[in-house]
Amino acid sequence: MARFTVAAVGADRPGIVAAVSAALVGAGCNLEDSSMTILGGQFAILLVLTAPVPATEASITGALDAAAREFDLAVSVRAVPAGTDADAGPGAVSAGWTVAVYGADHPGIVHAVARLLADAGVNIVDLNTRVIGPATAPVYAMTLDVALPPGLDPASLAADLEVLSGEIGVDTSLHASQADIL
Repeated sequence: MARFTVAAVGADRPGIVAAVSAALVGAGCNLEDSSMTILGGQFAILLVLTAPVPATEASITGALDAAAREFDLAVSVRAVPAGTDADAGPGAVSAGWTVAVYGADHPGIVHAVARLLADAGVNIVDLNTRVIGPATAPVYAMTLDVALPPGLDPASLAADLEVLSGEIGVDTSLHASQADIL
């Protein structure tokens, strides 16, 4: 089996998941991992799938062509290099920790937090943001599931996040993640 990543984005409307998954099943693909969400009225899909050899980026793109046209989706397909182990590498590490960020909405919050985490060797496994509250006083809410590198003291990271909080005007917290079904 060959492995591929597929990204598709388009205006949200019913039927996108059904059309994309039907096209992929029709091409003999199996969805291994997926994330799908609505962001600002746009539906975004990110998939990792296996396909029967001799599938190629072009053949997977071709299989998705009708769904892409019907739903006006921008589609990108990339082959996952042979020998890449789906269960190895920093992206496959169990998160174990959650960073929560809340504050007045302004540019640069994601970058500042991501830069601090990257500099500490922390891998961001999942990141979600939302602007919540009334339009007159919007609050930026961000949660990050992260994997700490061996040897990094969580208390030290929490202290660094607290310093950053004061610099960018947000509240942050670091806590052990709760077990979830997925």
